[in-house]
Amino acid sequence: MSGRHSEAPLFVTGATGYIGGRLVPRLLEAGYEVRCLVRSAAKLEQRPWVDHPQLKIIEGDVEDTDGLAEAMSGCDAAYYLIHSMISAAGEYADHDRKLAESFASAAERAGVGRIIYLGGLGELGEDLSQHLRSRREVEAALESGGVPVTSFRAAMIIGSGSASFEILRYLVERLPVMITPKWVRTETQPIAVRNVIHYLIACLDEEQTIGETLDIGGPEILPYETLMRKMAKQRGLGRRWIIPVPVLTPKLSSLWIDFVTPVNRDIARPLAEGLRNRTVCRDDRAARLMPQDLYDVDTAISAALSKTRGSNIETIWSMAGEMKGDPDWSGGTVFSENRSIDVNAPADITFRTASSIGGERGYYGGTWLWRLRGWMDQLIGGPGLRRGRRDPVEVNYGEALDFWRVGRIVPGHHLVLAAEMIVPGEAELDLKVEPTGEESSRLNLVARFRPKGLFGLLYWYSVMPLHAFVFGSLLNGIADEAEAAANKAKSDPAQIDAA
Repeated sequence: MSGRHSEAPLFVTGATGYIGGRLVPRLLEAGYEVRCLVRSAAKLEQRPWVDHPQLKIIEGDVEDTDGLAEAMSGCDAAYYLIHSMISAAGEYADHDRKLAESFASAAERAGVGRIIYLGGLGELGEDLSQHLRSRREVEAALESGGVPVTSFRAAMIIGSGSASFEILRYLVERLPVMITPKWVRTETQPIAVRNVIHYLIACLDEEQTIGETLDIGGPEILPYETLMRKMAKQRGLGRRWIIPVPVLTPKLSSLWIDFVTPVNRDIARPLAEGLRNRTVCRDDRAARLMPQDLYDVDTAISAALSKTRGSNIETIWSMAGEMKGDPDWSGGTVFSENRSIDVNAPADITFRTASSIGGERGYYGGTWLWRLRGWMDQLIGGPGLRRGRRDPVEVNYGEALDFWRVGRIVPGHHLVLAAEMIVPGEAELDLKVEPTGEESSRLNLVARFRPKGLFGLLYWYSVMPLHAFVFGSLLNGIADEAEAAANKAKSDPAQIDAA
């Protein structure tokens, strides 16, 4: 980008999320100074751009209006990229609106030039879904502070790792015959994620976007069933039979999405509700003011799938999960299972192998038990194993990994996974690697569980008989894989990535 109007910093919220995590590095590449507000700076520690000299990371909370105003002081523009990844109804919609009001007030006090917001497309009217109505309320709340707002409204964003794209991909891959709600014939105007990022940056150099609401979309308007067929063609799959029926409600649709895809019902429901609304741009002002090459649907899907196949997914929808406070394992009743194994492989290879668990690779042993546990978790509303992992090897603090979330990582040494499965208590899996020589190491595993009530105690004792097999298989599998990788590395150093 060129022709900047101001040398003042830009303020970004949501940098740990799907869009924010892609926007920040592009802003830095364009030469902007960026301040990121995050609840936990540790969630950005392993991003490749975290040490950029033009970046400042600030820990804080949007609800703290005073602290927020201080953090925004001197900024030219502020990006508001925060929204609940769960149903927009009731308390969540109220919470989103209050956060936006706090942000608007802080921006006005800080003298920010404008707010930039990304919301959702959808025709106005009484039938607007709760999800899209909440987005409109956030827009209004941001405008309440007196700072001009540039609001972008987008329909489905096509990009590797986006929730809507993953729903589409999994439905098409897993279901050759789909009994669908009648909304599959609703028209939409999807847009590629790279085109969204372009608009979010290009508006900084276009004064006519200040205080405007701009609809953004790709060059095609088509029904969802056509999107599904295009996805099937790109994946090289046979014909998909799509049978719309009028009786499937958003609630039933979200339960089906929960069962078939990695996206759970709490996130799927607002997305499913929003699909009943026609989501088409009302005009082309955004494209005229900020011209770019807009990807058609086939090109956007192809680009997203190539990122997925190449394990080069920059951000994923599940990265934005809120980290729970670290439990104090020294207090209360805490059960633990301690195991270790000696590995004939250097510590770095052993750790790389251990931190590759989950996703398509699985857990190196007892696969059917892990799948059974994931299915049981999914059945009662948990994430199960469906979320997988963003990258087959690399893992960062705060990322989701199946039904875990990375609670701590010390590269080459220590990985702690906090359980997000539904259990009557708090659980974590602690993996630590220590070198025992230049070509050897020891892998230590500690499973901890703090039960809640009688059900927690019953749960721990019911699964204890399985621990020897499950954790023993996990350790043996990691050791075997690490030793095989170490042997490959000795014969061909280029093969070290096989770990």
